[in-house]
Amino acid sequence: MENKKPARSASLSDAGGDKRKAPWWKPGLVLFTKLSGWIAGPVIIGLIVGKWLDKKYGTEPWLFLLSVGVAFLLSSFGIVKDAVKEMKRIESEADKNKSNKDKT
Repeated sequence: MENKKPARSASLSDAGGDKRKAPWWKPGLVLFTKLSGWIAGPVIIGLIVGKWLDKKYGTEPWLFLLSVGVAFLLSSFGIVKDAVKEMKRIESEADKNKSNKDKT
């Protein structure tokens, strides 16, 4: 019986691993996880810290709103930073593939 391996097209080095080939879906899943973390992480931390500060200092709802606003700005900055980095990686990979095709 013939042992068939699934097709692979993206390298693990693109997804932060070594030089072996990774499943085609892995770079997309890594990017999704990073961006989801930027959305959920700072906002959840901002909610918890804001509620705690409001209870501690009796400033309801001002420190809560301030912490959520700062968390939103931090999330936005992180998402844009990661998205720009990923776009540059994709462009450089496309340029490399184009130059390899031009050589053949």
